[in-house]
Amino acid sequence: MKAVIETGGKQYYVEEGTELYIEKVDAEVGKTFKIDHVLMLNGISGKPYLNNVEVTAEVLKHGKAKKIKVFKYVQKNNYHKTQGHRQPYTKVVIKKIVEK
Repeated sequence: MKAVIETGGKQYYVEEGTELYIEKVDAEVGKTFKIDHVLMLNGISGKPYLNNVEVTAEVLKHGKAKKIKVFKYVQKNNYHKTQGHRQPYTKVVIKKIVEK
């Protein structure tokens, strides 16, 4: 089964066994959690979500992405500011896609 899920404000095309990096989820490593925001399953779409479908995912690890540098500059005003950011993520593997 193939599905389109929404988590962390982003959409992902998944099937069983897919590993992905999503926005950080409050779950421990090795635990499973359910995603019920399923937008499409095998070409059948919901308005906006399908009610009778849920996706089970297992947490593999937590981490932070590579650092990006943000540089702000205003010419002729002697203003410049450098800032860094590392986005936290969670690596998950999709275990099951179940239609209720």
